[in-house]
Amino acid sequence: MSPVLDTAFIPPRDREEVVRNAVWKSMVAVDIDHRPAAEDISVRIGLGSVGPIRICSAWATAVTLRRTERLAREDEEPAVTLGVQMTGSSMVVQNGRECLLRAGEFAVYESVAPYTHVFEEEVDYRFIRFPRAALALPDRLLRDITAVRLGPDNPVARLAFTYFSQLAVSDELHQGVHADAVVGPSVELLRAVLTSQHGSADLAKEPLEATLTLRITQYVRRHLADPDLSAARIAAAHGISVRHLYAVLSRSGISLGAWIRARRLAECRRVLAGPNGRLRTIAAIGRSWGFVDATHFSKVFKQAYGISPRTWRDQHHARPST
Repeated sequence: MSPVLDTAFIPPRDREEVVRNAVWKSMVAVDIDHRPAAEDISVRIGLGSVGPIRICSAWATAVTLRRTERLAREDEEPAVTLGVQMTGSSMVVQNGRECLLRAGEFAVYESVAPYTHVFEEEVDYRFIRFPRAALALPDRLLRDITAVRLGPDNPVARLAFTYFSQLAVSDELHQGVHADAVVGPSVELLRAVLTSQHGSADLAKEPLEATLTLRITQYVRRHLADPDLSAARIAAAHGISVRHLYAVLSRSGISLGAWIRARRLAECRRVLAGPNGRLRTIAAIGRSWGFVDATHFSKVFKQAYGISPRTWRDQHHARPST
């Protein structure tokens, strides 16, 4: 994986902010405390993805990452990060536990709870971020397994270290049919590591139904822009009937049609007010988020926000004076 950020080419005064923005946008929001002075900060980051799995390979001088309670509360798409220690050592603290990681070991930590990750020395590290819903594991199992050292003494973890350390840096596995082929095995391998370490086969069998609502809403978020997104398609993607789909969502107080419409409207509202809001017609922006009928789009937009899409856009983009 080729670096997409190298602080050697960034003025010292800008390094902290550039690194922070890259991490926040690509992986997770954390406070970053660099140990060296600005002129001595050295960070190289390579970024990639395999389907919904995000990957960050980092080479850095000493640093501390803190996921605060406030940042954890604001998390809209819960994730589990697998941290793979390639060189050096680090300390992971979460859910009342702390573990020291050495080269050849890894640990997981949740985005929905505060954590601290301390790198006291220069380090080569891989961050692999999985959607929590994709893992389909019970909350209690994840709480029990965070900040637990996973190393060579667990044969499944030993296999996983080799696999994930290679997956993180192999560009050819991050695209096309190769990426499609490894998403499922990657998720299942991490599930196998966590459930085998936890030592409870029963817990490994429970979570699919327990996390179904989360997995459904995550799927819908990923496909909001698809005009053919439907209850039948969503149900088929999760191996359930449409009737069961509606029942599952109803238990969480979700009306599927209204939920999808609200999020599509929010995306349209964001685009209309954004810097490129005038580059496309209002109808085209609506279509790009699943509203195939321009008249219907304008109507539901005004019903939701009390203002037409055109007026909303005009308020955020002053027309040039003549």
